[in-house]
Amino acid sequence: MMKQPNTQTLMQWDRQYLWHPFTPMKAWMEKADPPIIERGQDEFLFDTQGRKYIDGVSSLWCNVHGHHIPELDQAVRDQLDKIAHSTLLGLCNVPSIMLAKRLVDMAPAGLSRVFYSDNGSTAVEVACKLAYQYWANLGQPEKSRFISLRDAYHGDTLGAVSVGGIPAFHQVYEPLCFPVDRVAPPLLRPFAGPDAAIAPAQSLTSHAGNLLWQQNIEDLLAQSPGRYAAVILEPLIQGAGGMLMHPPGTLRTLRQLADKHNVLLICDEVMTGFGRTGKMFACDHERVTPDLLCLSKGLTAGYMPLGATLATDKIFDAFYADPREGKTFFHGHTFTGHPLACAVALASLDLMDTRRTLEHAGHLATVMATGLEPLRDHPHVGDIRQLGLVAAVDIVPNRQSGSRFDYHWRIGGELCTLMRQQGLLLRPLADTLVLMPPLASKPQSVQRMTEIVVESVRNVKCVIDQKQELPKP
Repeated sequence: MMKQPNTQTLMQWDRQYLWHPFTPMKAWMEKADPPIIERGQDEFLFDTQGRKYIDGVSSLWCNVHGHHIPELDQAVRDQLDKIAHSTLLGLCNVPSIMLAKRLVDMAPAGLSRVFYSDNGSTAVEVACKLAYQYWANLGQPEKSRFISLRDAYHGDTLGAVSVGGIPAFHQVYEPLCFPVDRVAPPLLRPFAGPDAAIAPAQSLTSHAGNLLWQQNIEDLLAQSPGRYAAVILEPLIQGAGGMLMHPPGTLRTLRQLADKHNVLLICDEVMTGFGRTGKMFACDHERVTPDLLCLSKGLTAGYMPLGATLATDKIFDAFYADPREGKTFFHGHTFTGHPLACAVALASLDLMDTRRTLEHAGHLATVMATGLEPLRDHPHVGDIRQLGLVAAVDIVPNRQSGSRFDYHWRIGGELCTLMRQQGLLLRPLADTLVLMPPLASKPQSVQRMTEIVVESVRNVKCVIDQKQELPKP
């Protein structure tokens, strides 16, 4: 086995051999050495030099209970003592069966079948293919087009990219994608200058202008009856688009529109599922059952890759036919229903029950909201949004003007670098700071996280002044 080299050698190898995701590699090669994470414990990460950090983004929005959790570690060991992997093609395995039942029991009523895949992108890919083939199997192949929201993110496989709507991520691949009709998202409160409120999302209401999204979707559905297969969205919160939050009632309205116009509703809960918004699923806030529900990230508490797409009997029945009818869903993955991943997912759900994780996360949400309160009137904070243990802080040049920084300034990234020096790891979305700690974090860690954020934002003018001296690229 290769012996682990020192930090300097590891960093050299990283820059020589690795290609990092969503990373401008020229900037990466030129930046100061980032932490090399070596181990974790609870809500903390430790680098190869022994420095300790609060994991403020739950290792990219997936960690639930923290790191190196004895019960979850043991679940993996116990499964390893039996078998690490066995295919679901022509065979069954125990953990995948048990997890499927558990998911159906806890999911919104009516979702009755579980199709496993490898991650969030593939869970969405499965949903899109199921929706398309559903109508074809019913003899309506003309119902093939999708409606999605602008600034949506559903993953990086080509089907998921097709229904996504973030130009910086998706525009270059447009020639490879199938056409989709996109409408402006129903924002809870877009940045609106000095009157933009800063408060937990639950206390805000939509304004009249936000009804336009509903009219746009209804117009599409009414003008082209028999054309659309499905509407897809991230319920309540559009994650990578900037943690954009929807007005109360948005999801229920979409369910009603889908039913009225006979199209499917796909809810992508890859990020919002498993307690992140304060309930087990974002759909639970409005008691909505989608036709297809996409899950990943927190499904395994961040331990292993696993995706799941849940479907109703209505969907399943359209594929339940003699093989000669050609209605089989020809889709699968080598690691579909991976026993190790399913075993740790079961252990995570047990832990959520025994430790009352949702109740604990509700208390942490209050701690986080209180901790961010000092930024309410900051001249460079355009908006603060929060739902459950998701908070977003928009950093802007001027609160009154409503403008945004030039992208190449990377103000959000600079602030996160300052926070890292104080023991907090965050990853911004452009100039939006995202706070998303593990649901089982200790209250004092969440309080310390907000203290670091507040202190760093109060020093943002120094960062802005430095950027103003730089020439444009």
